[in-house]
Amino acid sequence: MKALFQTPPRFTPLQLLAHLFAWSLAIWLLYDYFTDHLTVNPLQAATQRAGRYALILLMLSLSISPLYRLLGWRSLLKLSRPLGVYAALFAVAHFLIFTGLDYRFNWGFLLDDLVTKKFIWVGLPALLILAVLALTSTQGWMRRLGKRWKQLHRLVYLAGFLVVLHFAWARKGDLFNLRGDIRAPLGVGLLLLILLALRLPPVRRWSAGVWLKSRT
Repeated sequence: MKALFQTPPRFTPLQLLAHLFAWSLAIWLLYDYFTDHLTVNPLQAATQRAGRYALILLMLSLSISPLYRLLGWRSLLKLSRPLGVYAALFAVAHFLIFTGLDYRFNWGFLLDDLVTKKFIWVGLPALLILAVLALTSTQGWMRRLGKRWKQLHRLVYLAGFLVVLHFAWARKGDLFNLRGDIRAPLGVGLLLLILLALRLPPVRRWSAGVWLKSRT
């Protein structure tokens, strides 16, 4: 009974902005779907947009720690977790639209498509990783897992690479041989590499030095 009268959590302006941004994407997608403002193939368009939103939110989540080290804004640190959770939710929506609305959960057809649509091969493990990370993002799971929590959540980097590869293959692009429609996936892939490079110890020390100089 006491829990019913606990003070609700207070959000910083940046947290409110992050939540509003994610919900506005969801509302925009639902509005366009139910008002026939998508393409002539609305299910495909909805699937692709949910996937793009998941990718955008995942990249934003990964950018929080490097941005904090460059800018020194502690309030930024409270954005990484919600942005990652929203990325996982949009990834789940992407999967459910594809399997539920488009394929009507016909697993036979899906299994047949595994042979020709290799983007599914990398999309499924990326989805599972993001779902597990979202489910274990609470304070309770942090206490239960202890040091293993950080080790588990480093899998987000693997999920990022799998998502970029999924994005490229879904657009019939070949990142390894630089063929096909790869401009957008290549750009996202380069962004991911930059974000990961900014987490390397020498780069982290350099960015910390830049921030300290800017404060003096």
